[in-house]
Amino acid sequence: MTLWDWGFALETLPMLGQGLLVTLQVTFTATAIFLSLGLVIALIQRSCPKWINVPLGFVTEFIRRTPLLVQLYFVFFVLPEFNIMIPPLTAGFLVMGIHYSTYAAMIYGAGIDNVDRGQWDASTALNYSRLHVWIHIILPQAIPPMIPALANLLIGMFKESALLTAITVMELMGETRLIANENYRYFEPMTIAGLIYLSISLPAALATKALERRLGSV
Repeated sequence: MTLWDWGFALETLPMLGQGLLVTLQVTFTATAIFLSLGLVIALIQRSCPKWINVPLGFVTEFIRRTPLLVQLYFVFFVLPEFNIMIPPLTAGFLVMGIHYSTYAAMIYGAGIDNVDRGQWDASTALNYSRLHVWIHIILPQAIPPMIPALANLLIGMFKESALLTAITVMELMGETRLIANENYRYFEPMTIAGLIYLSISLPAALATKALERRLGSV
């Protein structure tokens, strides 16, 4: 048996490509969730009274401080004991989206807090509504500097999506394990999967750094 079998390696590509599509689907769906939910959390933390912010802070800290894998297991294996059944793929992008929203909320919060407080005072003097101030004044200034950090979250989530194989989602890592276990050959599928992750995450990371430098020079 040769160490690397090109014929077998080529045979794995269709299944790995199928897994990659699922990985991208999860990544972009979960990204939409964490971008929107993270912003909502950040706005609530800066607009709502203490009796809302205290429990919200506890929940976000709990989610942020516990492993993503534990949360995936809880939703997929524990909730069915209470007759709450969530399909694997749906559970995957929901848990990942909610988990990463707690980090996105911190990024949004830092960006919002960096906007000069005088902007609020000037807007209040002009009798603008709070909604108008948020949409037209604060967020347009706060969001651009956050983009690189949010992009890094997306890249991290793309790589961490491999955890979804633990709840039977047949994403890239799930397909890789299936191929390896069925054929008792691990070198080719694992190597190809690693190269696929690298070929996407490395250019994305370089693009993010370039964007960060460009925004920093503005």
